Amino acid sequence: MPYTIAEKILLKHSGQKSIKPGEFIQAKVDVALANDITAPLAISEFKKSGFKQVFSKDKIVLVPDHFAPAKDLKSANQCKVLANFAKEQGIKNYFEIGSMGIEHALLPEKGIVMPGDLIIGADSHTCTYGALGAYATGMGSTDLARAYIDGKCWLKVPASIKFIYKGKLKKWVSGKDLILYTIGQIGVDGALYKVMEFSGPVIRKLGMDDRFSMCNMAIEAGARAGLIEPDEKTKKYVAGFKRKPKFYYSDPDAHYEKIYEWDVTKLEPQVACPHLPSNVKPAGSLKNIKIDQSVIGSCTNGRISDLRIAASLLKGKKVAKGVKLIVFPATQKIYLQAVKEGLAEIFVKAGGIFSTPTCGPCLGGHMGILADGEVAIATTNRNFLGRMGSPKSFVYLSNPAVAAASAIAGKITPP
Repeated sequence: MPYTIAEKILLKHSGQKSIKPGEFIQAKVDVALANDITAPLAISEFKKSGFKQVFSKDKIVLVPDHFAPAKDLKSANQCKVLANFAKEQGIKNYFEIGSMGIEHALLPEKGIVMPGDLIIGADSHTCTYGALGAYATGMGSTDLARAYIDGKCWLKVPASIKFIYKGKLKKWVSGKDLILYTIGQIGVDGALYKVMEFSGPVIRKLGMDDRFSMCNMAIEAGARAGLIEPDEKTKKYVAGFKRKPKFYYSDPDAHYEKIYEWDVTKLEPQVACPHLPSNVKPAGSLKNIKIDQSVIGSCTNGRISDLRIAASLLKGKKVAKGVKLIVFPATQKIYLQAVKEGLAEIFVKAGGIFSTPTCGPCLGGHMGILADGEVAIATTNRNFLGRMGSPKSFVYLSNPAVAAASAIAGKITPP
């Protein structure tokens, strides 16, 4: 029976002889992830179960990143729950301040997630790791607590939708623009409980950072997972990690519920306007939208290539008067690399700030949340009403080049 890459991974982890979309399966997980918001509930439920020891000290990952460094007493106590549990259980992959990063950039960087893995996380953007050719999906904290007990979870096998991108991308157009365009075309429920499989010659030319960005936002179209088949770039990325990858590929005659095919040669940088990731327009069509803040970073666009793009536009320039530029590198490694390359100095000299890795204002956390009436351009992944602070604020989503150019202009503008 022919299978998609997602179905092959789920079949392998279920131990069954066959599976089909719509079927419920029980599967073994390779990685169970949680952060300072979602882990405390999972830990509480695990303790209530009466079990004393987690199923694996190596496969559970705890990353305090959403409100860390702790912004207040409540967030400090949340982070302490993770620290205590990691110590009690001897959990290997616990990342404290100084070693932590934004979880969805940190795990691939550390080689914790690998091609062929089944990864569950109590965070909706766990789908990021599909860029490696893994099946990665978000779950609730109670689902995670169950996995802590025996390393298994229940899943409903999703159908797959294939997206084929042809042509050649223009300068300043990236994976972020491809996924924004895609969500704009199909809507925030256009892939509801489906797998989005990204393919075609344009995808094969994308670097890993752009692929992570695309898979990260699959959830914004309602998808359970976003996947890209492994290729030589994938193999180069994971080479040298301790764990051995398992590469899966879709069969030529695999069934897809739908197939979309676009020539993106003429695609311009895209911007998702308030208050949905699907409210997408070309950046050049947005006239005189003044901004109060530009945010560059997050689990979507806080990698070193993103910072290089932003710095290339900001070098020798100044941020417009009245605009706050906040740059969040996604991990400590990226932070150090940005310092070594002089990128941090460029951001500061331009009139911005260069932060320690944290989710920051993306979820309305801290270090840059918006006040009533304020407008932000951000390289983050969601712009729901009140997402970044006040329900009377406005968030526009873009790639790093648009965010940097807009910071200089004081209004949304393409580079």
